[in-house]
Amino acid sequence: MARSGLRRKLLAALPLAVVAMLIAASPGSADPRPSGPDVSGWQHPSGAPIDWFAVKSAGHDFALVKATEGTNYVNPHFQQDTASMRAAGVLRGAYHFPRFDQNNPEEQALFYVQNVFQQNVLGSLPPILDVERSNGMPADVIINWMHRWLTTVKVLTGRNPIVYTCPGFWKYEVANSNQFTSYPLWIADWTGSPQPELVGGWPNWVFWQQTDRANIPGIDAPSDSNVYNGDMGPLMVWANTPYYISMGSS
Repeated sequence: MARSGLRRKLLAALPLAVVAMLIAASPGSADPRPSGPDVSGWQHPSGAPIDWFAVKSAGHDFALVKATEGTNYVNPHFQQDTASMRAAGVLRGAYHFPRFDQNNPEEQALFYVQNVFQQNVLGSLPPILDVERSNGMPADVIINWMHRWLTTVKVLTGRNPIVYTCPGFWKYEVANSNQFTSYPLWIADWTGSPQPELVGGWPNWVFWQQTDRANIPGIDAPSDSNVYNGDMGPLMVWANTPYYISMGSS
């Protein structure tokens, strides 16, 4: 609150032309690409719900929500967020946070699909694996684990999962592996560069996480903010590919 008041005073003291240039240069202010937050329990302080209608009204077309972690954690806000997002017209992506120290990628894949799949109808983006913590495992273990999880989820859902990572982690904890370029990339790069840094041989990205400090109407805590790469084709195509399942779900 104090920072916003100071900002208003500073802007009021500047010539109108300078203010206009500063507003035009604000990150994302003139970006025509579809945008959206990614959220987890941290964006529900004291259990507060997210107003997804306000998120949509602020111009955001999608959101990426933490669904599961390991084989025993489901985001307690996941189902509520999914239902509210669908009502508001916000496309939903759901990501799994892996535990590489648990040698059960197939079990974690099935756990993810069983808890997410019933909500994966039209308007759902492809499955997502969030790779940003090693759990103390070496690169070869992580690489093998990822291959098994991604393959299992692809078999279960019929869709090609997305891999989320950040340049530093991928280069130093996953040995900058180039074995996953057949999967779309969601990359985190908060440096403010015109384009994100690509790693692991990926030639392009589908989502770019640009900041972890976005203040988005309807969300009571700062959140990550992302843009979709229109070069990958219409976003609605990504969100309206039919799903199937080849194993039982609960």
